[in-house]
Amino acid sequence: MQLNPAMRRIGTETAFEVLVRARQLEAQGKSVIHLEIGEPDFDTPRHIIDAAKQALDQGWTHYGPTQGLPELREAIAASVSRSHGVNVGADRVCVVPGGKPIIFFSMLALLEPGDEVIYPNPSFPIYESMIRYCGATPVPIPLVESRGFAFDLDLFRDRLSPKTKMVVLNSPANPTGGVLSREDLTNIAEMVRDRDLVVLSDEIYSRIWYDQPPFSIASLPGMLDKTIILDGFSKTYAMTGWRIGYGVMPPGLVDAVNKLMVNSNSCTASFTQRAALAAITGDQAPVNQMVAEFRRRRDAFVEKLNEIPGFRCSMPSGAFYAFPNIEQTGWKSKPLADALLEEAGVACLSGTAFGSFGEGYLRFSYANSFDNLMEAVRRIRSFLIQMGERKRIYANF
Repeated sequence: MQLNPAMRRIGTETAFEVLVRARQLEAQGKSVIHLEIGEPDFDTPRHIIDAAKQALDQGWTHYGPTQGLPELREAIAASVSRSHGVNVGADRVCVVPGGKPIIFFSMLALLEPGDEVIYPNPSFPIYESMIRYCGATPVPIPLVESRGFAFDLDLFRDRLSPKTKMVVLNSPANPTGGVLSREDLTNIAEMVRDRDLVVLSDEIYSRIWYDQPPFSIASLPGMLDKTIILDGFSKTYAMTGWRIGYGVMPPGLVDAVNKLMVNSNSCTASFTQRAALAAITGDQAPVNQMVAEFRRRRDAFVEKLNEIPGFRCSMPSGAFYAFPNIEQTGWKSKPLADALLEEAGVACLSGTAFGSFGEGYLRFSYANSFDNLMEAVRRIRSFLIQMGERKRIYANF
């Protein structure tokens, strides 16, 4: 069987590979604390589950409109209009099975060989994967730890070119937990507003923040018609397995996304859309409670990480990831992540799983219980102390 050569350019998501290996170790009797996978450890709120059950009983089990149920698109448009301070109609909203299809469809619809895409590095690996798959050229901008894992704006300006077709932003960010400031986004908007390009603004963690609420570049003058807002229900409402997300996009892109939906999925499951409608219009207390618990875990976990010799961890402003710098341990990222899983029973991800500029970092998801997080830190510290002791003994031979 001869595969399309483009398949050699497509990447993967390491979190699922590490999860498989961690499950294998558990099957062998090893205790593993899972800090690798990026999903809330909370149950989907009860009123959302009840809405899905009711929808099934009412017969919402058939095909629906490719673009999404009108009432859900109206609710999404109203929500985005309120949160972003813009006027968005339901005609701009496309409902899709998860957040990734918005990345996939937007890039397939817009990118050609020879185009360039500026994107953050380290970042969600599917950005680079899809850029390469489309035959475009990825142009990574390293995220600067000293700036809260934001772009070096001078470098961003230098990397813009007549070939730049798309700029990818992610705030709050995976894997760093960084949140782009309004000032930085204003400066970026000034640089791209008059260029023939589109901004893909990945806002999937928009409700999970701890200090200042995230600001969207789509809210700035002249940017709504140049921006694709990616969001969904997976992170905010603990609905990762429901597979439902959406994009809010310029009118000229809607038909293209709908055509790609018809050719790939036909439509998003009708009963999950009814559940999503209950999520976005119903009680938001479970979201606030979840974020409050994430804050409690973040504060304690980061404090303890910073007590591990060789670790330095900035306080994340959003999402549910800690991204400590581990350069002073003397380890490279991937070997340390592998050793922590195999030897210490702590599953995490190498910073390089998110791009080459992730070297020197690890990513931990603190979407796990408080007690498990404290035990994970104890195991990491114990492992590194043991490794240091072994090196000292060997050095004396």
